[in-house]
Amino acid sequence: MEQILQYMAQQSEVIATLQQQILALQTAAPTTTAPALATVPLVEAAPPPKFNGERGQVVGFINACRLFIQMRMGQVGSRSRISWVLSYVQGGVAEIWKDNVLDEITKGTSAVNTEEDLFTKIQQEFGEFDEESRKVDELRVLEQGGRTVDEYVQEFKRAARGSGYEGRALVEEFKRGLNGTIRRRLAEAEAPPTNITQWQERAVQLDRNMRQSRAEERMLGGRKTAHPTVGSTQQPGGPRTSWNTGAFRRGWAPRGGWQQRGGAPRLTGGEKGPGAMAVDRGQGGGG
Repeated sequence: MEQILQYMAQQSEVIATLQQQILALQTAAPTTTAPALATVPLVEAAPPPKFNGERGQVVGFINACRLFIQMRMGQVGSRSRISWVLSYVQGGVAEIWKDNVLDEITKGTSAVNTEEDLFTKIQQEFGEFDEESRKVDELRVLEQGGRTVDEYVQEFKRAARGSGYEGRALVEEFKRGLNGTIRRRLAEAEAPPTNITQWQERAVQLDRNMRQSRAEERMLGGRKTAHPTVGSTQQPGGPRTSWNTGAFRRGWAPRGGWQQRGGAPRLTGGEKGPGAMAVDRGQGGGG
């Protein structure tokens, strides 16, 4: 009996020691983990714009809220996320709608339990009644025009999302909106693109190459090549003046040189040598 009591006393001391150790760890835990959490940098993210109930703002508002929650509110509970989203619902009919949602949440009669439930409710209340039809209409009139293919592709992707278009029909709509030069070059290529991804990627690359080529042509075309002036002939020994320009203009001759009057050239009289006699004979001057 005494041995049993002694064993129980020992176990009690062990339990008391373990309890003290656990208490010490719990007390020390905040001081050891808090600095590590404090050093984690926060990722910058733009808050969503204020939403006043306009139908054209629904998708942008929801996407902005989702992006901010994903980047900055990973440890925040659903109830706080819902309140945060509603804080950006301001103005117009959306202000009244927000008050009604908050009243339902407070009374416990609301079906909104997460931010995604709230996004669905916003879409149902303020979104397009027939969004697919609107997307189809937008896709059918979309054209590249004076924009780059990069810009056209981004607009096309936005309009195609939710339109119901896919496969060959989507490719044909994309081709229709492309500028004719790019569309023809891709269609006439040795291995033309076959799906929407290939058409978009290759159209973007071709447009970039064409714009770069035109920029280089403008730069090279601005450089003018120097040409010799009319009446001068470039010789290895330097520039040489022709008979009809420069020092040999009509009616003037250097001393002892040639002078042209009327028709054939003649000597001025200051010349000497056999050439003088030959010219005089050619003019009928004697001999």
